[in-house]
Amino acid sequence: MSARRDPDESDVRVRPNPRGSRPRTKERPRHVDAVGAQVVTVDRGRYGCLVGGFSAGEDAVVVTAMKARELGRAGVVVGDRVALVGDVSGDTGSLARVVRVEPRESLLRRSADDTDPVERVIVANADQLAIVTAIADPEPRARLVDRCLVAAYDAGMDPLLVLTKADLADPAPFLAGYAELDVPAVVTRLEGGEEGAVVGLDDVRAALRDRVTVLVGHSGVGKSTLVNALVPGSDRAIGAVNVVTGRGRHTSTSTVALRLPGGGWVVDTAGVRSFGLAHIDPDRIIGAFPDLAAGTDECPRGCSHDEPECGLDGFVAAGGAGPGGAARLTSLRRLLRSRAGDEE
Repeated sequence: MSARRDPDESDVRVRPNPRGSRPRTKERPRHVDAVGAQVVTVDRGRYGCLVGGFSAGEDAVVVTAMKARELGRAGVVVGDRVALVGDVSGDTGSLARVVRVEPRESLLRRSADDTDPVERVIVANADQLAIVTAIADPEPRARLVDRCLVAAYDAGMDPLLVLTKADLADPAPFLAGYAELDVPAVVTRLEGGEEGAVVGLDDVRAALRDRVTVLVGHSGVGKSTLVNALVPGSDRAIGAVNVVTGRGRHTSTSTVALRLPGGGWVVDTAGVRSFGLAHIDPDRIIGAFPDLAAGTDECPRGCSHDEPECGLDGFVAAGGAGPGGAARLTSLRRLLRSRAGDEE
């Protein structure tokens, strides 16, 4: 029979901590050595990032990266300025990590429809929105153009109308509907059939030079044809218009930023058939009409600016917005109705 002894510290068994012994902390690494870049492509969780951003030279490296876990559910879109760590050589098979998304200067957004308040970010840090629409084949959809204008004003971007297929119809009647909005416009036409030259391309290049421009338009309007002419070798897919529905087939299914010869960038987006604006505050639309904004001081609380008691009517009647005030007010209310889903 063994002698009884008092236990000591050697008898205590401590279960090892499977998560390690380092204390948990909420502090994240600052990544002070991260490399600055700008997103030019997004493809199934992989981001093509141009080191140095859009202002970098033509020899700048494009790095493939994935989003770091610490970013959580934060979205990364084309145009975002990001910080990269890891392998930023751009070599085949290399992979970096996006560890930070820098503050955005502009944000082009849309919702699925007018009842869905969830916004979907299209592009970040662009300064111009080019709304591409055909004069014919398919027929121009003025309401979609109006909605894109609202999105541009909300994002703080300059709008530009790009009218294509002017060889099929006169663009003047359509342009007349936007005269009071002072939106610049360029017109193109094909010469020599579908495989012919794009006439008016120099005017488009001049409007896009040294700017970051997003191209938006519904399918079949000639957006991809325009991009291929502006950026030789881009090889964006081109589709035909359905003769039964009058609508184009979605050909561009991704968003990509392309460098323009001569300066500037163009961001080609997937074709859209709807542009929901449920997330946009109507006051931001009125802000795009500074000649009318002062008249809202006489509006009742909660005024929709499209009702009998609206103070804008008296303001315009008194000449407060100048000689073109009545037409400008009509245009404003058309955009407000478009935003609210009342298209008529």
